[in-house]
Amino acid sequence: MADHWPHTTVHDMALIGRATQQRAVVLGALVVVEGFISAQALHKRLVDDGSPVGLSTVYRTLTALAEAGRADVFRDANGERLFRHRPGPGHRHYLVCTECGLSLPVESGPVEKWADRIARTSGFKDVRHAVELSGVCPDCGREADRAPAP
Repeated sequence: MADHWPHTTVHDMALIGRATQQRAVVLGALVVVEGFISAQALHKRLVDDGSPVGLSTVYRTLTALAEAGRADVFRDANGERLFRHRPGPGHRHYLVCTECGLSLPVESGPVEKWADRIARTSGFKDVRHAVELSGVCPDCGREADRAPAP
């Protein structure tokens, strides 16, 4: 199984606990997704591709990846968690369109410096943070402007 996986994917499997074929399938599917995806949407893709992976396995694997720092998590307008594979140990922040899901990485140096300073001055260890930026992308905004009023 591991021979044909990219090195980062094999490393990710080692970080999330017991390496099973089902977890490897979920991770592989997440790696190739562009943008953020919900556990349910990822599960549907897997089922449509003929994979017997259960929805609970998808949820557990995505949660383990997020806890291990290998998936970014974003909550959409309905509060549903969306996941995106993080190929390296450093995390990124994104601006996400609430209409189409387009996600753009944003420069986050000031946020990182602020979080580091808070950790240093408070004495806390293993400080984590989450910054969610969302809005309507230019394409979706133009569509909304063209739509007839109800």
